[in-house]
Amino acid sequence: MNTENTRTRDLNRVLNRRRIINLTGLAAVNLLISLWMGQQAYRWLPPQASAESVLVDKLFSFMTAVGCFIFIGVVGTLLYSMVFHRAAKYDTSDGPPIEGNVKLEIVWTAVPIILIIWIGTVSFNTYDQMSILGAIAPVTMKTVPTVPLDRKKEVLANPNPTDTSPPIEVNSRQWAWEFYYPDEGISSTELHLPVNQRARFKLTSEDVLHGFYIPAFRVKQDIIPGRAIDFSFTPIREGRYRLRDSEFSGTYFAANQTNVVVESEAAFQQWLTTAAASPAEPAENAASKEFTAAQNSGRFRWKTVKPAPAPTVNYTSSEKDSYE
Repeated sequence: MNTENTRTRDLNRVLNRRRIINLTGLAAVNLLISLWMGQQAYRWLPPQASAESVLVDKLFSFMTAVGCFIFIGVVGTLLYSMVFHRAAKYDTSDGPPIEGNVKLEIVWTAVPIILIIWIGTVSFNTYDQMSILGAIAPVTMKTVPTVPLDRKKEVLANPNPTDTSPPIEVNSRQWAWEFYYPDEGISSTELHLPVNQRARFKLTSEDVLHGFYIPAFRVKQDIIPGRAIDFSFTPIREGRYRLRDSEFSGTYFAANQTNVVVESEAAFQQWLTTAAASPAEPAENAASKEFTAAQNSGRFRWKTVKPAPAPTVNYTSSEKDSYE
C-alpha cells in the first residue's frame, strides 16, 4: 500500500514538473510573439516627424506587447479548456464546486495591480520626458491680432529664433488656423518650422473648444476659449504634414485643416523673408467656400454657425497642396 502511494506521489511530481515546463515554454512563446507584435506597432503609425513621436511610439509598442501577452494568454487558456476539458456530449451536470484557493486569489489580484502600476509609471515617465505642456493663463477673447500692413519688420538674422523669440501665436476659430510670428510681424495660415529646433506656441481660441493635432508629431492639445496655453515640441523630419482640428467644433470642423512645413534653417529663414515682403490679404478658407456654396444653392434646412471671416495674412497655402 505504501509502495503504491509512493508511486502515485512520484507520478504526480513528474506530471507537475511537466506542466510547469510546458507552461513556462508556452509563456516564453507568448512573450516572443507579444514582443514581435509590439515592434510591428511602429508600422501602423505615420512617420515619426517629432522627437515626441519617438517616445509616444515606444510607449504604444510597449502597451501593444502587454496587451497581446494578456490577450493570447487568456484566449489560449479558454481554447485549451474548451478542447481538452469539455464535458461529455450528453453530460449536463454541473462542474465540481471548487473554491477557497487562497493562493490563486492572491495571484489574480496582485498581478493586475502590479501591471496597472507598471503601465501607469511608464506612461507618466513618457509624458514627463515629452514636457510639451506649459502654463495655462486666462486671456481676453480675440487677443491674437491680424497683421496690419504697416507692421512689417526685417527678418532677424538669428540662426535659432525658436530659442530666443517669443512663442508662435496659434489662433483657432470656426473654422481656420492662423499663425503669428511676433518678432517678424508675420501672419500665416500655414505653419512653418525649422527642423531639429524646439518650437514653442501660445494656443488660443476665439470661440469654442478646438484641438491642435498633428498625427505625424503624435501631439494633441485642446485649446480652451479664454485661455492661453503654452505648448511645445521638436520636429525632427523635414516634410509637409497636416494639422487637424481634433475636436468637433461645429458644422465645418472637418475643413479646419492646414499644412505644417518642417524645413531646414536656411529654408525657414527664406520663407520668413518671403512672407515678410508679402502684403497681407484674405486667405483661402474651405469652410467659407462650403458655407457660401450651400447658402447660394438654398440647401440650408437648419440653422448653422456662419464661418468667421477668412484671416488676413501674409502667407497662405492652397488647399490643394500635397502633404504627408
